[in-house]
Amino acid sequence: MWEEKNNTLYRKFEFKDFSQAFAFMTRVALAAEKMDHHPNWSNVYNTVEISLSTDSAGNVVTDKDRKLAKTIDGLV
Repeated sequence: MWEEKNNTLYRKFEFKDFSQAFAFMTRVALAAEKMDHHPNWSNVYNTVEISLSTDSAGNVVTDKDRKLAKTIDGLV
């Protein structure tokens, strides 16, 4: 579930292993590039943490972030 905190949408994803986490990140990267809206994220082994905000709007959550979050949910 996405949480809105500190002017970002945040979600932590956990996978079986690094390969599954990395494959998820690849899917997200391709979708984000198509949307021209890129996440702030980190990956440690099987965990991927994503924060979304819109730089051009002053680093706050916008509909662009909500749309990308919904797209990401469909890629899990």
